[in-house]
Amino acid sequence: MKYRGINEELLSQMLPFPTSNIILMGYRGSMAHGTYIPNHIDDKDIWAIVIPPIDYTWGLKHYEHTQTQQEDIDLLVYDIRKYMRLALKSNPNVISWLWLEPTLYLRSTILGEWLIYNRDMFLSKQCYKTFGGYASGQLKRMTHFNREGYMGKKRKALVEKYGYDCKNAAHLIRLLNMGIEILRHRTVSVYRHDDREMLMDIKQGGWSLSRVKKHAEMLFAELKIAHLESLLPEKPNIKRINKLLIKMMSDFYVGHSVPC
Repeated sequence: MKYRGINEELLSQMLPFPTSNIILMGYRGSMAHGTYIPNHIDDKDIWAIVIPPIDYTWGLKHYEHTQTQQEDIDLLVYDIRKYMRLALKSNPNVISWLWLEPTLYLRSTILGEWLIYNRDMFLSKQCYKTFGGYASGQLKRMTHFNREGYMGKKRKALVEKYGYDCKNAAHLIRLLNMGIEILRHRTVSVYRHDDREMLMDIKQGGWSLSRVKKHAEMLFAELKIAHLESLLPEKPNIKRINKLLIKMMSDFYVGHSVPC
């Protein structure tokens, strides 16, 4: 098998083109953060970055992303160009893909490794707004769960038991901690070595709602200070990243025959 942790035949059914177009693939969500709880409320979330066949780039076909679920796998696939546009904005859901623990990558090609090698290009002070903004969204959602239709039975049961969405609360604290770390240390700590036990405790209802809010308030203030003191650039160098993208796509198509 070419892909660890996922059946290649199943993967081929989930993509509109050959799996050989995948340049990098790995876990996301709780699997990547080290907070996955079997038989709990977590899915096995997998992402992939692809360079589509050339007729999707120079021809009439169009592809940006696919999200689909089969068996116990939730797969999210991005065209490399869309991925880079999101990473340029410090989107919390995708920028972490380049900082996984090595064992959490399910497929890595030379071009995928090259993308990881150049990952620091994407870091900027923009993460203050994106990580802080996503955290604010989690803060709101964890107490407005009655309006949400995304929950399964297990998650709804936890909400009813504790009076708030514990999973959103864990995301809230994690996002704030990650934003602070990026601004201060210029790296993305995806696997939560330092706060994993705390996040697991929150996720399983170990914290009261008032305690979560109080801790989040402190972290929002800390995030603001980290932003003011950060040595990161205000924005990424778009010209450098664009050159990297062109080089990667050119190298990929040179090694693949052009369809007639």
